[in-house]
Amino acid sequence: MEPRHSTALGVLLAAGSGTRFTGAQHKLLSHIDGQTIISRSLTAMIGADLDGLIVVSGALDISHLIGAVEEVHNPDWKTGQRSSVIAAVKFARSRGYDAIVVGLADQPFLTSEAWSNVASSTSPIAVATYNGTRGNPVRLHSSVWDTFEDLEADPDAGARSLIHLHPELVREVACEGNSADIDTTEDLDTWT
Repeated sequence: MEPRHSTALGVLLAAGSGTRFTGAQHKLLSHIDGQTIISRSLTAMIGADLDGLIVVSGALDISHLIGAVEEVHNPDWKTGQRSSVIAAVKFARSRGYDAIVVGLADQPFLTSEAWSNVASSTSPIAVATYNGTRGNPVRLHSSVWDTFEDLEADPDAGARSLIHLHPELVREVACEGNSADIDTTEDLDTWT
């Protein structure tokens, strides 16, 4: 009997208000090489050929930016990144996915290959590394979702608290590319 295919849901977190960015518009709408930051991030996730895709929204109306990708609105986005990951877990659980693969919309240099490589891991938690430094995307298998949801953790830590508390469950996945994020106008100036 052939083993069942493990299904992975690609999750792009795009809920934050980007308060550290002082540009004229939301940071995700800023351009690098003629593309918006969110468009670059979304293109990489779409190119990974995952079993499903969602974008978790919050502060910004992104429905016109994400095409056919399903939007999951996080009404608790102001509480931090953790609530967006929980929204993704709830969606994935309700649709029967085995894992979520999470990336940040303000990281426009992640590659489709990084998404695919992390999604292909069979460990409970997989973390992309770039030249030995941990970054995104991060894969969370359904076996760790309850543990993640039950953690009393920093609301803006995303999955970092789970990773720190359970290093025995983590596998690092070496990836090409760059996990730099765009948090400030100075960050953007570095790349434009």
